[in-house]
Amino acid sequence: MAVTLDEQLLEILACPSPDHAPLTRGTPDDPDADALTCTECGRQYPVKDGIPVLLLDEATEPTGDSATATNGV
Repeated sequence: MAVTLDEQLLEILACPSPDHAPLTRGTPDDPDADALTCTECGRQYPVKDGIPVLLLDEATEPTGDSATATNGV
């Protein structure tokens, strides 16, 4: 199920990491996922019962080549 947030709310929401980048609906793998993805760091934040959970502890770290590059491995 796709995230249904008011456009004005989505415009003011930002990633709670230090870069405070805008968020987009869904994930790169699933645009209909109940999540918001940071446009800068790639963290994915769950949306539970229509409420975005913008806590770094609840975020899913990005996977793939970009995650390996940021970890220096």
